[in-house]
Amino acid sequence: MDIATLASITGLLLATGAFAGVLAGLLGVGGGVVLVIAFLYAFRATGFDGPDVMQICLATSLATVIVTSVRSVVAHNRKGAVEWPILRSWAPFLALGAGVGVVVAVNLQSKTLQLIFAILAAFLGLYMAVGRSSWRVGQTFPTGTVGRLGASILGLLSVLMGIGGGSFGVPLMTLFGVPVHRAVATAAGFGVAIAAPSVVAFLFVPVEPPIPPLTVGAVNLVALAIIIPVTALTTPLGVALAHRLPAQHLKRGFGVFLLLVAANMFREVWWA
Repeated sequence: MDIATLASITGLLLATGAFAGVLAGLLGVGGGVVLVIAFLYAFRATGFDGPDVMQICLATSLATVIVTSVRSVVAHNRKGAVEWPILRSWAPFLALGAGVGVVVAVNLQSKTLQLIFAILAAFLGLYMAVGRSSWRVGQTFPTGTVGRLGASILGLLSVLMGIGGGSFGVPLMTLFGVPVHRAVATAAGFGVAIAAPSVVAFLFVPVEPPIPPLTVGAVNLVALAIIIPVTALTTPLGVALAHRLPAQHLKRGFGVFLLLVAANMFREVWWA
């Protein structure tokens, strides 16, 4: 691999990391959905398109989510925006679902994971593009058996997308009447509950070569080292914007972006 290619890939990861950090603070989506795509193209461009490349992308993205989520929830908590009763009651079951998600992910082929990613990205993109803040399915956030089941499913789906749970958690909370800024703040905490146990599990997952250098289990330390400092710097910027700007237009734009990402992933799965 020549220097120019390495430089362009590093630049791509740096720019993506900055964007993902802002998204983590602004929309509560963690930025993982952006990072998975960036990692996938970066690894392919460097010749590491092995049979388990998607598992490496998911695991490495989740490792970055730990940092962005911690910084985001701390920053939101300073503003008193985190719904701690929701976070405390859901965290154990988010972690449980995440563990199941790792088991599912390591037993699927990369193409299958790409298809799942595309379907979930299309669903999220459609919701962000056309969803309305006035939509409600209930006035009380689910607890008890329903809440535990919902948290477990959210954790499972988040791992299969390599995200921290905000992409599902924010819409879910707003549908049950949680104000959007408090939903964003609380969803940041979902990321820690989902990403921390799943990354520990991914560190012990065997992956088939070719794999990128310095990959431990399914976590690539090189991509992680590039992304984490950038996301750590830009996440507080997203938090500040979240408390100053109406994010509806940005959500719709990001929804369209997700639909395009999903369409391209469908194309790769079916016609590549």
